[in-house]
Amino acid sequence: MSLITVVLTIAVVGILLWLINRYIPMQGQIKGILNGVVVIVLVLWLLKIFGMFQYLSQFHVGHV
Repeated sequence: MSLITVVLTIAVVGILLWLINRYIPMQGQIKGILNGVVVIVLVLWLLKIFGMFQYLSQFHVGHV
């Protein structure tokens, strides 16, 4: 996937999220949850595209 496609996708997602936040009336708490979910999904998508998602499974928390 080219860098232009990634940047355009991020821009489109950002514009859509802005339009939803601006023109669809909803509670602030719901907007916060929606924004958080969109950001998390976008970050996971970027990690997958750049091949770093597979390395996250190698990190362990705590002593096993």
